Amino acid sequence: MANTFSPRGRYFEEFEIGDVATSAGRTITETDVVSFAGLSGDYTQIHTDVEFCREGMFGQRVAHGLLILGIASGLLARLGFIEGTALAFRELTWKFSLPVFIGDTLHAQATVTGLKPVRRLGGGMVTFEVQVINQAGKLTQGGAWVVLIANRPE
Repeated sequence: MANTFSPRGRYFEEFEIGDVATSAGRTITETDVVSFAGLSGDYTQIHTDVEFCREGMFGQRVAHGLLILGIASGLLARLGFIEGTALAFRELTWKFSLPVFIGDTLHAQATVTGLKPVRRLGGGMVTFEVQVINQAGKLTQGGAWVVLIANRPE
């Protein structure tokens, strides 16, 4: 689906229910998984032990779910639609549906599903339904993000 968001710094008043933004793809690498393990301290075998995983449920290592959530945030941030207008990331509801493996290519898609003005905070809450889709077109993770976005300056 084509992006309906303006390219940079969209204000609360500029969002409409049904607006969609879709990121470019990004392939998950060995370096991503190893770096995230080091950064987070999560060296769980399902992420870091090839031999252990060969006999496991997936037959290979699985990228950390929170790594993929972070990458989704980065993919959408690159689109710039809340650059300079996001005041706070307020809420997150998330479901991990399918494993992501080293070598998978993902893209993120955000659809505006809710708008709530909050004048006392200088903006409004925008609810995005976010999906992380793999190269096979399957949903790997998804959920709702609520972001406080600034009002347009007077």
